[in-house]
Amino acid sequence: MTPEQAVQAQLEAYNAHDLETFLQVYDDAVMVYRPPAPEATMVGRAALAEFYGTQRFVLPDLRADLVNRIVTGNKVVDHERVFGIGDKPFEVAVVYEVLEGKIRSVWFFPGAA
Repeated sequence: MTPEQAVQAQLEAYNAHDLETFLQVYDDAVMVYRPPAPEATMVGRAALAEFYGTQRFVLPDLRADLVNRIVTGNKVVDHERVFGIGDKPFEVAVVYEVLEGKIRSVWFFPGAA
């Protein structure tokens, strides 16, 4: 699976609220960052499963629309518009690092409110 295919697969699973398929494209040791915090806010696929299974995929209107995508080597940068978490949609830039067909690291950069 190419880096772009891996990221697209997780986006489609996210929008379908399909936790099992969503988790399949993540490395067991995935690290999720939310700068400016320097340390990972989630470590490992089990932490991802807990968070998305209990805090995201239970939201009926949750979805992310892809606004733009840049692929360079094993990095994929998505500009997404996210719906269903708050009263209004919000935008985020997400950087995915893909190694051996699995998403290994993720950085979330929320847009200004």
